Amino acid sequence: MKRFLMALVIVATAWPAFAQELYVNTEPASNMATHSLGIRVENQGFFSPIYKTRSTLEVMYGESRSVMLHGSLYVSDYYHNQQHFEGGSAYAKFRFLSVDSVQRHFRGAFFAKISAINNPIPNQEITLEGDNSGLQSGVVFTQLLHKLALSGSASYLHAWNNFGGNIIPTVNAHDAIGYTLSAGYLTLPKHYKSYDQINLNLYAELLGKTNPGYGQSYLDAAPAVQLIFNSLIRVDFSYRIPLYSTIERNTARVYLVRVEYNLFNL
Repeated sequence: MKRFLMALVIVATAWPAFAQELYVNTEPASNMATHSLGIRVENQGFFSPIYKTRSTLEVMYGESRSVMLHGSLYVSDYYHNQQHFEGGSAYAKFRFLSVDSVQRHFRGAFFAKISAINNPIPNQEITLEGDNSGLQSGVVFTQLLHKLALSGSASYLHAWNNFGGNIIPTVNAHDAIGYTLSAGYLTLPKHYKSYDQINLNLYAELLGKTNPGYGQSYLDAAPAVQLIFNSLIRVDFSYRIPLYSTIERNTARVYLVRVEYNLFNL
């Protein structure tokens, strides 16, 4: 009983206080609570020229207050006429900076991601979420100001040949620079009273990539809505809108729907 009550305290203080940092398309510098586990089921897709979808199963774990780990598996019909297991990726984040005060903080973290994928490589964009095998590393900073959270990141991506004999075309880049800018606002509840109140968060995110030396880049706007139920279940909705693009990719005009369930104090 004592452990259960402790878990409720952790839930009630961890998520509602910083809910506006739970960005839909990016990761903040903040981490999950220590010894907590998150399970995500996600679907992304586009409708033109034909309807294609990708599904992701992701597991996240808060190893400590400084370290967070992710593992993901991908299935899609992006490159085949039927659903196809594409491979997986692993992600780690290390928080190296925390400046905390009442209802505000500033945090910084390093992150790295590695993926192993068995798809063909027709696109110019390097993305490790089911399209390319490779490595990504970068830094992210997040500022919380009461109900508003701002976050920005910059990263370097390097792609290598995919498994199954899928070789990167000679005209495609092997390296890319990624950059993001995100804002989240806690809309509901107006006044927090209990952990079972529904949280409503609104997000506006800018997502961009550039292939240096190739004249290939894009910048997308990604508005999103998020609901959190009982401080345990999270539901995300997002849609990416290209602001400009000179690159062949799958990520233009993509919707995202995600459900996440969290277990605390494991």
